[in-house]
Amino acid sequence: MRDFPDLRGLGLIAVFFAAIPAYAAVSTVADLMTAVNNGSSNATIDVGPGTFSLTSGLKPKAGMTIRGAGAGLTIITAASSWSPGATGLPEDPVNLSTIDRTAYLFDLGDGPRSVTISNMTLTGPQHRGAIFGNNCDSLVLYNLHIESFLWSSVRLFNVDYGKIHDNVLLNAGGKYGSETPGAIFVAWIKNSEIWNNHIYRTSGGLFYGIKGRGETNCRVHNNTIEVDFSIEFPFETDQNVEIDHNALWATVSIPKSRGGNVFAGGYSFHIHHNWFKQSYSIEGPRNSLIVDHNLFDFATSWDDGNLLSCWPAGLASGPYEFHNNLIKNPGRGLCWIADGQNNVSWHNNHVIANKTHTPRTDGLFGILGSTNYSTVSIKDNIFECREIQRPLMRQGFDAKIENNTLIGISDTSRYANPSTGAPRGPLEKLSFTCGVNGEFTVDDWNAFPSPLAALPRHAGIRDNLSQAPAEISIVDLRGRMVRRIAGATKGADLRRIVLDASDRCAGGLAPGRYLVYSKAGNFEDARVLTIVK
Repeated sequence: MRDFPDLRGLGLIAVFFAAIPAYAAVSTVADLMTAVNNGSSNATIDVGPGTFSLTSGLKPKAGMTIRGAGAGLTIITAASSWSPGATGLPEDPVNLSTIDRTAYLFDLGDGPRSVTISNMTLTGPQHRGAIFGNNCDSLVLYNLHIESFLWSSVRLFNVDYGKIHDNVLLNAGGKYGSETPGAIFVAWIKNSEIWNNHIYRTSGGLFYGIKGRGETNCRVHNNTIEVDFSIEFPFETDQNVEIDHNALWATVSIPKSRGGNVFAGGYSFHIHHNWFKQSYSIEGPRNSLIVDHNLFDFATSWDDGNLLSCWPAGLASGPYEFHNNLIKNPGRGLCWIADGQNNVSWHNNHVIANKTHTPRTDGLFGILGSTNYSTVSIKDNIFECREIQRPLMRQGFDAKIENNTLIGISDTSRYANPSTGAPRGPLEKLSFTCGVNGEFTVDDWNAFPSPLAALPRHAGIRDNLSQAPAEISIVDLRGRMVRRIAGATKGADLRRIVLDASDRCAGGLAPGRYLVYSKAGNFEDARVLTIVK
């Protein structure tokens, strides 16, 4: 881990914003419920600062934009008289008839298109979730702080062209019975994108980060997920789902009986450019799966899992391709497929296996069952077992094993591994950013907080419009207001408030990440501020 640079020596962060005329914002619960539930389609509803304790759910119309003054400023919750509780949980993952829509703060119902909800805190400890919707195409959810719900904070079905981004979800769900929900739980969505969301837990029950069923042409990227399973898309036919540039504290689970459909010329899941931190990283089986250019970065004390684990689900036909990854300290092994899989290709990866806590001595590959090993290729890799030797294979010694560098491998007499002269190991250096707003940098084997130089140093918006009051609000990731700054330089077209990271100007903010909201008239902006020592 590299030292993060001292922010106090890196100059100023300036936020510029235009002066735009002021607007009238909703300021009471009654006005908010009237504006949303009885308002017109395509209306824009600005909700002012304050806590709005609802007595029933908000039901937006098609095309509505509902935007608060910022997370920690506009807080929507429920009055004590409206307390659905946990009766009826768990909900069936895919059966709409099991869902109590009255137990969500926002009930989008069936069919309203182009609804946008942004810039507020949503919390409901006695509610199933914050937002429910079905057939809500072009839904946009952003700059929300969602905290403390019983089941699943965002629950969506059948959404096309949805966007969920730049949100914080804290303690955003809980397990009931045998069902574990997701903070974001989406089923049958298409052509949609989920990015720049921070999902984590400090208390409460088990829940997953992003959970779904039957996704098509979707992308999940640049999220930081610090909960029990990071992503779970199980059991259904998923096609062209891209999972990339995420910082993942736990498992990506994508199992399907016999691996599911084969997509010639396409993929079920393409998992790339992620930073994985748990040795039980990917759960299958899944056909047409591509895994490449990831850093699998495991502590030697965390050796409970196989990197890829496929529980009994029938022989999978493949293909499954795993290439150009770096793997540090695999636990039980690299691959365990209980019922077998054909058409497997592991190539151009580099594995360094140090002695683990247990310590683990299993073979790195456990492709079992009725696998046709003539369709399994392990080539052009570098395998290094340090301190303690390990076998490469648990069985399947007649697989196509060639041109690998084998250091500390104990079973080399059981296969030929001929040299071909092809390059071994990754064909290019791993170099990318991942997590929310690229907050982490991966540089080959190292992952560390991104230096300030890689983030926006300042932002400017200019417009020749009339003057309006200017305000910046700094909110921590629990949605608590920690600083509000009002002020502006003279001038009709450009406002400027300057912050640096000294105790004098930043007010002694503790090291950590903050959300910075700027507002002037009806212009608004949100950015991430990181303060470190």
